[in-house]
Amino acid sequence: MKFVDEVNIRIAAGKGGNGCLSFRREKFIAKGGPDGGDGGDGGSVYFLASETTNTLVDFRIAKIHQAENGSQGSGKNMTGKSGSDLEIIVPVGTTISDLDTKEEIGDLKEVGERIKVAQGGEGGLGNTRFKSSVNRAPRKITKGDEGESRNLKLELKLIADVGLLGMPNAGKSSLIRSMSSAKPKVADYPFTTLYPNLGVVSVGMLQSFVMADIPGLIEGAAEGSGLGIQFLKHLQRTKILLHIIDIFPSDLSMNPEKAFQDIESELMKFSENLSKKTRWLILNKIDLLPSSDVDDHCNRIIENIGWKGPIYKISAISGEGCNELGNALMEKIEKNEID
Repeated sequence: MKFVDEVNIRIAAGKGGNGCLSFRREKFIAKGGPDGGDGGDGGSVYFLASETTNTLVDFRIAKIHQAENGSQGSGKNMTGKSGSDLEIIVPVGTTISDLDTKEEIGDLKEVGERIKVAQGGEGGLGNTRFKSSVNRAPRKITKGDEGESRNLKLELKLIADVGLLGMPNAGKSSLIRSMSSAKPKVADYPFTTLYPNLGVVSVGMLQSFVMADIPGLIEGAAEGSGLGIQFLKHLQRTKILLHIIDIFPSDLSMNPEKAFQDIESELMKFSENLSKKTRWLILNKIDLLPSSDVDDHCNRIIENIGWKGPIYKISAISGEGCNELGNALMEKIEKNEID
């Protein structure tokens, strides 16, 4: 299924039913008086976060969502039926914003979170409501109120413990395939990953975490180049970023040091908070070098970029170093030592 993470829709709550103009008409009862009932309230619109869906693709087809109107009141002081509320199911991680005011209305981060986005209109008053000592036969009613309507922007941000960050072909998809049951496309050309992938990494009995693979970034991503800028927002909710570097790139013009600096620059342009998030350096594709040369080659890269944080040397293809990385991530997440 195509991943859709941003869509605009229109929602409308139900209109309240009109009040009823009615008088009692029973045998042997003259001038029975007013008995018009109130109109029913219109239904409201809610959003509910659920794990039964993980995409906003359905909203590309259904653009308008309307709650049920309230029914008109009737004689014998009978209130009209209230309109049913409309509950719209969205994936966990969906933010809801008003397109016109740019205000963020809600951020549904947990399963079962529910938020009202449009209030149904109140039902109108029947003529019984206007009976008084000086007006025994009122012919006045009120109409039901219109329900609220809004133009909304829905935006899905993946919720994962670990996010994979790096240039195209750095090995992000290979790593998530190696460490989880997710099977993203892997190939030797840029932008193999066109949509985010989530994988659950099992480390031990009842121990697991969620890893997110997003499209690779390139220089100029913060200005709209490439694909990654569309998905950088997903990394904002991860606890740890794994910055993956290809230590032996096939494109000699993209040396590891330049690749690192380009990503650093794009992170800072996109969000200073994102650039300061906990990040580990992952030096990938050590299988392409003789084992005796790996340490010297990696140390040279580390020294050139001036990295001071945690470092792991792995081969996503062969799996070398992946178990150690998974265990370290699990320990960090369980201890809640995330900056």
